[in-house]
Amino acid sequence: MTRRWPRLRHPAQMVVAGFAAAVAVGTGLLMLPAAKAGPGGASAVEALFTSTSTVCVTGLVVVDTPGYWSGFGQAVILALIQVGGFGIMTFASLLVLLVSHRIGLKARLTAAAETKTLGLGDVRSVVTGVVKVSLVLEAVTALALALRFGTGYAEPWPRAAWLGVFHAVSAFNNAGFALYSDSLMGFVTDPWICLPIALAVIAGGLGFPVLFELRRRWHRPRSWSLHTKIVVWVSGIFLVGGTAFVTALEWSNPATLGPLHAPGKLLAGFFQGVMPRTAGFNSLDTSQMNPASWLGTDVLMFVGGASAGTAGGIKVTTFAVLFFVMYAEIRGEGAVDIFHRRLHGDLQRQALTVVLLSVAAVAVSTLAFVVFTENSLDRSLFEVTSAFATVGLSTGITAGLPTGLQLLLVALMFIGRLGPITVASALALRSRVRLYDLPEERPVIG
Repeated sequence: MTRRWPRLRHPAQMVVAGFAAAVAVGTGLLMLPAAKAGPGGASAVEALFTSTSTVCVTGLVVVDTPGYWSGFGQAVILALIQVGGFGIMTFASLLVLLVSHRIGLKARLTAAAETKTLGLGDVRSVVTGVVKVSLVLEAVTALALALRFGTGYAEPWPRAAWLGVFHAVSAFNNAGFALYSDSLMGFVTDPWICLPIALAVIAGGLGFPVLFELRRRWHRPRSWSLHTKIVVWVSGIFLVGGTAFVTALEWSNPATLGPLHAPGKLLAGFFQGVMPRTAGFNSLDTSQMNPASWLGTDVLMFVGGASAGTAGGIKVTTFAVLFFVMYAEIRGEGAVDIFHRRLHGDLQRQALTVVLLSVAAVAVSTLAFVVFTENSLDRSLFEVTSAFATVGLSTGITAGLPTGLQLLLVALMFIGRLGPITVASALALRSRVRLYDLPEERPVIG
């Protein structure tokens, strides 16, 4: 009797399987002797960790990227970042279309009229749109960086072009991999390096549906869909707030912003305020930041960027939904309204599910770090949140972790990239429809 492998029927199962396959292929390529700069090949854990971090566009590393990996290994990393970024934006955008076909015709027409972003079932336009947007923004960023590396730092033009392409792809896909051992600390006061990378990170974190709509209706904000309004406004608030928070707390820190002049402090503060949204570049020594700055960065990383984009976290839309749910509850209103639109009850439950699952994953993993290592709670929480939110910022403890905890970070990056609710849906064998309702009762809350 032959055993049949289970068929992948749910779209979420296909997404998880596709990303798992990409991680497996990347691991195999990085274990080849040609991928390592020195003799021999990378260990299975080193290759698996790096492959997961690239496909999930995180940026956490257990080895020094420019020193450990050869040119071939760095090219594999770049390819995996691009595949991961394309996959995230494409799969997330197509999932919107797939889910829309499961609701009624009237609701689908209403959703299409409201979003004004993606046509129902127009798969080809979604895929080609993601590719065009990604390549154009990456090319513009790469050109700006290559010119700066070539003219400002006397890099040979082939080397300058490689540096520009690598960091542009890594930035737009919110990966945070750099070809410098100290990330971008050597360019902390250089706006021609920091600003193009920061802008590429912001663009990638907005997501394809938002970029697509802004390209067509950037001058008519009143006609934006609810999703675009939430993403633009909440992202703007977090960018400004994160920049002000980091700049204020680190202004006099002699190990970070203290030695810089005022314009340099503002540039570095802006850069560090953007990166938790969620790219792992750093122009300051993250391990020397104040514990209060770590905690604030934890919040920024946990929230992350927009859905259908390359950023991680619970997403700004999830945060906004829960904020307006609390606001409506405080005001005693029965319905939740956002920008003059009524919020469906299903979205409220989905947002709550995502947040609770995410909090549970971060809390349990942080507890494991505290129990099995001598690292402090704030460093452990920072590292775990960075992995789960696929950010890549680090206080410097990842490389020295035991193998078991490094594998835990691998699992966190994978789960955090695909989203807790997506992974849970992929693992579910079938959906159940209840044919009856139980008697209603109200327990005391609070």
